Amino acid sequence: MGGQRQGAQPWSKNGLVSHAQPPFASCFHPFGTYHQTMLNPFAFLNPSELPTMFDKASISSHSILLQAAGLFALADLPTVAARTAVTGTASFLDIFLLAPGMHRQQAVDDINHGEFPTTGAMTTGYVFRVENPATVSYLQAIGRTGHLVTAHVHPNPSSDEQLSYLNRHLQSFFVAGVPATLFYIVGPVLTGVVVALMGVIRDFWGLGVLGLFMLSRLINVGIIKRRSSKGWKGIPEPGEEGDLLILLSQDRWIRLQGSVDDLKTVTAGQWLRDRTMVEGFAISFATLLVYAAVILAFNASTVGSLMIACLLLCSSALLGLCNTFTSCLQMFDCIVRMEGEPIKYERRLYMANEMIEKSGRSDWAIGMGLIVPKNPTGPVNV
Repeated sequence: MGGQRQGAQPWSKNGLVSHAQPPFASCFHPFGTYHQTMLNPFAFLNPSELPTMFDKASISSHSILLQAAGLFALADLPTVAARTAVTGTASFLDIFLLAPGMHRQQAVDDINHGEFPTTGAMTTGYVFRVENPATVSYLQAIGRTGHLVTAHVHPNPSSDEQLSYLNRHLQSFFVAGVPATLFYIVGPVLTGVVVALMGVIRDFWGLGVLGLFMLSRLINVGIIKRRSSKGWKGIPEPGEEGDLLILLSQDRWIRLQGSVDDLKTVTAGQWLRDRTMVEGFAISFATLLVYAAVILAFNASTVGSLMIACLLLCSSALLGLCNTFTSCLQMFDCIVRMEGEPIKYERRLYMANEMIEKSGRSDWAIGMGLIVPKNPTGPVNV
């Protein structure tokens, strides 16, 4: 057509391929020229060019924008608060566990979703409510609709004077289970690796972002440890055994057994005391630090932003797995753990009658509204 030889390339003259690159030549190879690619199809596999793929300038030059990766930290995930509830306190190792939702750790007060279940003491007949949010949250997790779940309260190995100092702390460290403990340890180690890599590439803005995250975590951990001090738990009753029946929402029934003093530790009194004015200001400051870190993260390099995003996402996943594999609740110097398999009942009345038969008394069941008293006109003492 128009004097052009049939079969000639559109960008050639006289049917001979020109060395000038066609408009789409750069699509074939992001690092080499079209001529180099045609002569050597494997030119992109040159090992000397691979390190440039991970260089800060190289990634930025390809328009990969990750400066907003710090926004992951503002995700309102419950993993940090759930970790605080299942351990009953906070550890200074938590400072190096940077996960989304870290600024919401003090919201652990609402971990029970506002539920305070009715509880009957089958040994004494008293009826009351469990108002410890962490205990209620754990019971909600192990409860099943239409089933009776049995749990037992044990002393924490850290309070066993018969064990050596090292053995007490080792057993206390792995009391949640080996898988949960290993997942938990990987989080701070991953943070240390990211800090080291930030130092290698001299991304000081990225280091500043991580430093602000850690400072915020330090403030929250310190306040949680202050608020979780063991307070009023009633008069001690050494040697007495207790047996509680707890009615959760959605027809979930929990039987909690153990010594009376241990049962009081996990159900009575206050878990986290009210914040003081100074603690309230400190919590607000820690929250603002997280927001400030997110703003400063826009100044970090692209590689640094990528590492911050990966750190936040991986830490969140590890902490979620840790919470999932944690099989017990730690509360002060006690441990609550489920025992046996849940028992299914066709009717709640069947479960109540069986518990009445085992306890030898029915006043607690009447007070909880499980059964109707034989003499409806008579007084009911609760």
